[in-house]
Order: sequence, then structure tokens, then C-alpha cells
Amino acid sequence: MGAGSVDDAASFVDLTPMPRTAQLDVIPLHRAINKYFDLSIYLLVLMGFATLASTGALDLPTITLVGLALALRGYVLAKQRPVAIPERLTTPLTLAYFLFYGADYFLFSRSFLNATVHLVLFAVVIRMFSLRRDRDSVTLAILAFLMVLASAVLTVDSVFLFFFAAFMLVAVGAFLLRELKSSEAEAKFRARHSRDPQEHRHLAFSLARMTPGLAILILTGAAGLFFVLPRMSTGYLGAYSFGTDFSTGFSDRVQLGGIGQIQQSDAVVMHIAIDGDKAGAHFLHWRGVALENFDGRNWSNPRERWQKYPLPREADGSFAVPLVDRGTPGRTPSERAEGRGNGSGASFIHYRVMMEPIGTNVFFLAPWGRRISGAYRGVEADSRGAVTNLDIQRPVSLYEAESDLAIPDAGQLRAAGDFLPANVFDDLQLPPRLDARIAPLAARVTASAFNSYDKAEMLEKYLKSTYAYTLQLPRTAPADPLANFLFERRQGHCEYFATSMAMMLRTLRIPARVVTGFTSGEFNSVTGNYVVRARNAHAWVEAYFPGYGWITFDPTPPAGVMPQQNSSLAMLYLDAASSFWREWVISYDSSHQFVLGQTLMSGTRSSWERAHWWSELRYARLLSWARQKQASVVRKPGLSLGWAIAAVLLLGGLTNLRRILRFIRERGLRAHPERAPEQVASLWYEKLMKLLRRRGLRKAAGQTAQEFVRIIPHEDLRKKVRSFSDAYEAARFGNSPDEARRLAELYEDVEIAAKK
Repeated sequence: MGAGSVDDAASFVDLTPMPRTAQLDVIPLHRAINKYFDLSIYLLVLMGFATLASTGALDLPTITLVGLALALRGYVLAKQRPVAIPERLTTPLTLAYFLFYGADYFLFSRSFLNATVHLVLFAVVIRMFSLRRDRDSVTLAILAFLMVLASAVLTVDSVFLFFFAAFMLVAVGAFLLRELKSSEAEAKFRARHSRDPQEHRHLAFSLARMTPGLAILILTGAAGLFFVLPRMSTGYLGAYSFGTDFSTGFSDRVQLGGIGQIQQSDAVVMHIAIDGDKAGAHFLHWRGVALENFDGRNWSNPRERWQKYPLPREADGSFAVPLVDRGTPGRTPSERAEGRGNGSGASFIHYRVMMEPIGTNVFFLAPWGRRISGAYRGVEADSRGAVTNLDIQRPVSLYEAESDLAIPDAGQLRAAGDFLPANVFDDLQLPPRLDARIAPLAARVTASAFNSYDKAEMLEKYLKSTYAYTLQLPRTAPADPLANFLFERRQGHCEYFATSMAMMLRTLRIPARVVTGFTSGEFNSVTGNYVVRARNAHAWVEAYFPGYGWITFDPTPPAGVMPQQNSSLAMLYLDAASSFWREWVISYDSSHQFVLGQTLMSGTRSSWERAHWWSELRYARLLSWARQKQASVVRKPGLSLGWAIAAVLLLGGLTNLRRILRFIRERGLRAHPERAPEQVASLWYEKLMKLLRRRGLRKAAGQTAQEFVRIIPHEDLRKKVRSFSDAYEAARFGNSPDEARRLAELYEDVEIAAKK
């Protein structure tokens, strides 16, 4: 091939084909490509499995067995020992596992998704130890991608982002290696390969440099499309949550003990940001569903009396939540609480809720909700104040709301009348087999009270101080769980406390109902959000007071109500990252796009103004500096001329720094050819080609060094060039320092002969 200019001082490569005798010692590069390709496929599977394991959905036996198989495969690759399952065994093993798949689905996993994940992992292990053809590697890469796809279904956690980025990085490298491996030019590539025994490492470094660049380009392009194209729905993950404890714990029928099962989990349920609250000053009950009927084991809302109606949409797109069944019509809680001793006037808060896909269509609101907004086509409320989503295409995810926290003071509630409207009579009903000891207990506890409010307060304090809180559920369900709690076990979780108080209030002819929802969780000072977890699920009581509506009472001891502030700063930052991922990746929609656009426009405008101000300031300073230098030149022309010459020399040196460094390196190599005979040979041969081109002799692209010698017409010059070429080949391909030293002298002989 024709000699070109050397672009970099550290890279001297002559593309002249090597002599046939030298080709016998070349290490075949295709082996290095195969080695790195096998390694990339292994890393692809490893990243896929790590992504799947990070979801926390895999059982311990599966993680252990597949982890051991991956460790064995890594050891085999490191030792370069071919270990493969005989081909005659792969088919029987696969058929046997398909039989086990049925048992896994019906007996062990009892879930189609988990059983299918186990099937994919089995196929991965079998295929990993039976790689014989290129299509086997492609199959393994597809299975690795299926593991990543399963991870996307099983989690919405931000950790998935990091594993997915690593998977993409390895996938790009595997794709490049496969292209190299299948290239038709592989033979030519080997033929032009040097004798360097570490040459294959150059390939690894080249791929290591190229792969991140391609991955970054792909991620950048994907991110651009991601933020330009908003998601029309975020419900593709929510479907897997229906039928869980969350969906049954906040429906119109809740079994006694259902909330306690939810409280066993530490999973994040929602993040709540309250406007103006930067220090976690609020502790609120986030109201979900109010339940009216208790049959001794279950709370429910009879459908024949469960009125629902769609909420009207306001001009600003929000939904107005009316005051339903809360006392005097047309009066807000703030208006009813006006003049109370502990502060008067409205107590409105505005907040933003980001729900995880827990499989419920209930909007959790602080009492009492007045307005709700979000990207939902319809919202409805029932006669007990529960607000639910009508948009089946968009499950509850992000919404903003406004609530009125005002409550009447104790004096107002003590003075409430005794007249009860007809619509609260259902909240006085008792189960048909209520234990006979409950009513006398309620009467004894409230014997000294003369109004409904004091009776409710006494019952609340009695339950808080007399009974213990625990999340340990009874091993066997008692015949009468409420009587068992009050008179035998004397410990339980929030549902037992709330149900006991509600039933005792009803025996005293005070309307009461149980409400399910959440209490305020831990406050994250990093994000300014309340982190509400499943363990914050709660049940409490609402009692009715004529003229003032439903008032909240919570008889559960503080151990079961107050949030736990025990997260480290690292955990708070991790939650902040997860919150960002959930909101700006999983739930990114047109409203987020609008906010992002507004932020970018505002940021761009302010950046432009700062840049304009900075440029004007710099221009003024530069103009002042130029005037000062002009005056200095007039005063001291000799000194100014010296500085100007020094500046020109410095600028010239910086402009030609690459050439200067190359010149210094070349001189160093020529002075000490024993350091790198191959590079020295390339340098002298390049210089020879330049000399001969000036004499009109040009080496064709396909000519070897010896073939070029034969076309030189002048005999004396031909002899000199042949001697030079022999020494060049010995130094370039034989790594001979002695021949490299002779090249300077031989070049001078060629130069003298070329002048004749």
C-alpha cells in the first residue's frame, strides 16, 4: 500500500505487506476476536441477571443456582477451558424442564410471570454451556434481553436505570465484536497483522474506547426522544399490582386484619410535597375510603346505599370536591370552625402526591379535600367523601390537591346538638352478634361524660392507654375477633382499635365509621417530601357531630401511628433519586413536558441575559486594557517589541506543538533505535518514500517493498534501495536493533545515488 504521512508520533504503522516468511509467525487475531466476543456475551448475560436480581422479585434458590452457574462460566472463560453440555443432552433437559414448568406454575411459584422467568433463566444456563454456533450466541443475547424486559415489568426502581445502562454498554460491544467476527475481510486483516504477541490487546482497548461513545450516543438520542415524546399512559406497570393487599385494603370491603397485612411491608407507596412545608411540620391522616357496615369480621359499604357521582371539572381543569354529608350545607370546615379557641379562619394547604402503582384507584387526600387536579378524564366521589379515578387508561399516579384542615374546637363540639339527620342512621347500626360485654364497657368508660364529644375523647384515651399495639396477627382466626381483642388478647393493630371505638360509640348512639388510608410518613429533608410507606397504612374513626359533620379520632397508641425517623442521609439521597426516576421517567407526560419547557425557556432567557451582561463587562475591560497597552507601547517601544516577538514565538510554538513533539520523538528514536526497532524502521521507510517521490518514483498501493525495488530503472539506485529494503524488513518484521541502526547509513547511500 502507498505510504502516507504519519499523523501521530506515537503511532508508526507501515501498511506494506510483510514477507511471506514472516506471516508464519503471526498470532491469528480471529482467536482474540472470538475470545472477546465470548466474554461480551457472558457479560451481557451477567448484566441481564443482575438487573433481574435487583428487582427483589427472585427467590433465594433461583439467585443461588443461577449465580453459581454464572460463576462457573466466568471461571471457564478465565481459564480458557472449553466446557460444554453434550448436544445429545440439551434436548432431553429442555423437555424435562417444560414438564417441571407446569409444576412450577401450579405448585411452587403459582404465578405465570415468576414461572416464566424461571423458564428463561433455565434456558440461559443451558444455552450458556452449549455454545457451538453463532446462532447460539444470538439466542443467548436475546434471552439476556428478555431478563432485562422482565426486570422492567417487575420494578420501577431507579436502580434499573444503572443496570440497563451497563447492559446497553456491553450490548454495543458484543454487536461490534460480532460484526468483526463475521466480516469477510477478516483474512486480509490477519495478513496485515504484526508479530506483536500483545496485538489483540490493542483491539480490546480500541473497543473499550469505541463502545462507551456509541452507548452515550444511543442514550443521548433516546433521552432526546424520551423528553420530546411524552407518555400517553403510565399504567403498563400498574396492571401487575391489582389483586394485592393494597387493592383489597382500600376498597368497599375490608376484612379485619387486611390493613395489618399491608403494614408488614416497607415498600414506598407515595411521596407527598406540601407547599411551604420545608421542615416536615405536618402530621396528617391521608383519607382513602370510609366504611359504614360491620358484620363482626368485615367492614363494607352496601352497594344499594353507596351513592357515587362524577365531579364537575372547573375552568382551570381541576375537579371540585363538594362538601358531602359534613354538617350544615354550604359551610366549609373553616366556616364551621370560625371562632374556635385554638385559632380561627381557613386552614388550606396545597400539596402534590406521586403514587406508586399499587393497584388502587383511590385518591388519598388530607381531610377535607376541596379540589383535585391531574391528567385524568374523570373523577368521582361517593357519599362518604372517598374520591376515586374513572380513567381506566391512566391509573392514579400524579395529582395535586387542596384541602381544608380546619376543625372546630372542643367547646364547639361539646355544644353540638343531639339532632341526627336521617343520612347518618346507617352509621349507628351494630352487627347482629355483637359481644354483650362491649356496650357495658363503653358505658363504664364514659360514665362521667355528659356530651358526645367527651364520650368520644374518653373512649379514644382509654383504648390508647389500656391496650398494646402489635403487628403480629393471631395464628388462628378467633370466632369473634373484636371480643378477642378487647377481652382476651388485648393487643392488635390499628383496625382493631378503630373498630372497637366505632362499635362502642354506636352503642352510645353516636354515629361512627372507620376510615382507611395512610398517616404521614418520614420527612425527607433532601427533597422536601413526605415518604409514605406501606407500614404507614392506617385505620381510624370518624364520629358525627350535628352542625359540624365528621370529626377524626385516632384510638391507636402512638407506637402504631407516629412515623419512624430512622433513615440515614444516604438512604434519603437514594429515595430522592428514586423519586426523580418515578416522576420524570416512569410518569413523564404532557404536564411534565410543559413544566420542563417552561423551565428550559426561563433558564435559557436568564442564561442569555447573564451571557450578555458578562460579554459587555468583558468588552469594557478589554477596551480599557487595550488603551493601557497602547499608552505603554508609546512610552517603551523597545520593551513592547520584545514582548511582541516573545508572544509570536510562543504562539507559533503552541500552534506547531504536535509537530515539535513528533520531531523530538523521532529524533530520540533514531538516536536510540534499540528502543523500538519497528517504529524506527517505519520512520526511515516513510522518509525514503518521500525522497523517491521527489525523484518521480511512486510506490503503488498493492506493491510490496521488494516489488517496488524491481521497477526502479536506475541500476545503482535500485541496488541501494534493495539494501535499504532488506534492512527495513529485518528491523520492521524481525524486530532487529542492528538492522535499525544501519538504516541511517543506508538512507544516505540512497540519497547520494538519487542525486546522480
